[in-house]
Amino acid sequence: MPKNLNPQHDEGPVAEAIEQQTAKLPSDIFLWGGIGALATAAAFFSTGKRHEALLVGQWAAPILILGLYNKLVKLEGSN
Repeated sequence: MPKNLNPQHDEGPVAEAIEQQTAKLPSDIFLWGGIGALATAAAFFSTGKRHEALLVGQWAAPILILGLYNKLVKLEGSN
């Protein structure tokens, strides 16, 4: 893959390695992970474990954002 011609916008080696590995994952993993976090939070809440429900429920948004980032890297590339 050709490097970006503008050197101030190049990705670091760690970011490139992470993007190459996560691009291999299907996007569905992140969607089901977010739904799973919400379902687990609902189960905790229904059993009276309110603090655990709040903790796990907050995982859904970051998981879905990671899925969006993964999809953008797949479509647009890292450079």
